Amino acid sequence: MPNNYYQPEAETMPVAEIKKLQEYKLIRQVRRTYENVPYYRNLMDQKGVKPEDIRTLEDIAKLPFLSKDDLREAYPYGLLGTDLSKCVRIQSTSGTTGKRVVAFYTQNDVDMWEDCVARAIVAAGGTKGDVCQIAYGYGLFTGGSGLHGGSHKVGCLTLPMSSGNTERQIQFMMDLNATILCCTPSYAAYIGESLAERGYKPEDNKLKAGIFGAEPWTEEMRRDIEKNLGIKAYDIYGLTESSGPGVAFECHEQNGMHINEDHFYAEIIDPDTGEVLPEGSKGELVFTSLDKEAFPLIRYRTRDICVLTREKCSCGRTFIKMTKPMGRSDDMMIIRGVNVFPSQIEAVLLKEGYAPNYQIEVDRVNNSDTLDVYVEMTSDSFSDTVKEITKKEKKLALAMRTMIGISPAVHLVPAKTIARSEGKAVRVIDKRKRLGINI
Repeated sequence: MPNNYYQPEAETMPVAEIKKLQEYKLIRQVRRTYENVPYYRNLMDQKGVKPEDIRTLEDIAKLPFLSKDDLREAYPYGLLGTDLSKCVRIQSTSGTTGKRVVAFYTQNDVDMWEDCVARAIVAAGGTKGDVCQIAYGYGLFTGGSGLHGGSHKVGCLTLPMSSGNTERQIQFMMDLNATILCCTPSYAAYIGESLAERGYKPEDNKLKAGIFGAEPWTEEMRRDIEKNLGIKAYDIYGLTESSGPGVAFECHEQNGMHINEDHFYAEIIDPDTGEVLPEGSKGELVFTSLDKEAFPLIRYRTRDICVLTREKCSCGRTFIKMTKPMGRSDDMMIIRGVNVFPSQIEAVLLKEGYAPNYQIEVDRVNNSDTLDVYVEMTSDSFSDTVKEITKKEKKLALAMRTMIGISPAVHLVPAKTIARSEGKAVRVIDKRKRLGINI
């Protein structure tokens, strides 16, 4: 497969030059942020560090972290790094866990973001001859806007579908011969399922690639989507806080996402102590935006658990790679003292031949945690006898116990019972929160 680059000079830059560039940009960004963002200046002052103390990349460990709590506390303008008149856009998180996080963008910020997404599209084989169907949500959510802008930069014919209205998605996909699909992995799976229900086979569409992100997904789910849509499925990573999708992206190797290191500096830390860990260690991912003008986050704790590696990649890119997030330190469920990630349960389901349509329900009864997993039966796994269903439930529960270390109560339910998602799938309902339990 040819090595395609959108900005080859940046994407194949020698590692020594990358580090030199990052060092220059870090020093500049710290100085600029200290001067223009009182909230972060106060954090630095409390830690006793000044801009002149940052002379090398290693000095970044002297700087304070930023968390989502800081972003909520500073809402809406407390972390603005430039005059508001220079800002051309905002994007925002959903706000489902508290105050919204509002991120600001200058035109330079937007251009940089779209270039990063364009790199991802080209890495997935995208060219100006492609038809790129954007089925991420538009509006405040970064998914639609980010992939839309990146698609334009590449020169693709862009279908700004937004999420939902699956009937129309399929009509445009087939009539306009879409070649690249961009959406959440759960929605991609749903589109594949919907195509099959309408009698389409994978070879009936013109899709060659999919760029999926915004929620966790497993390798098993990737292969399932690839089979059902007849495509190669690529991961893309980003956060509203740092710009949006395009912070990191997969190449044809599909074994980790290249971080756009000319714009973002990545660290792995111990989530409990904050200690910076060496390359190859599993820990929490921390990002510093080296170029962002309007919202210059320094040492932002993503809560995503992953590993960084600079092993040579056959695609020729020299950017460091991050593994697919293995869970989140804040989304991780602690059940009966055991750390449990939804992705572990999904991996078991797919391995056992079930579709990734499930919901996890956690509660506390008589001072003991309960874990219930509701799973849709497929046509292959369907049974109309209680005895057979019970047998399958026990088999799944045993497989999950082997994976996560505790026994869930598995409930097999008829197909279409669990609500489908056209955006981010709601996989976990934790009822313990109503009891005021700190999870």
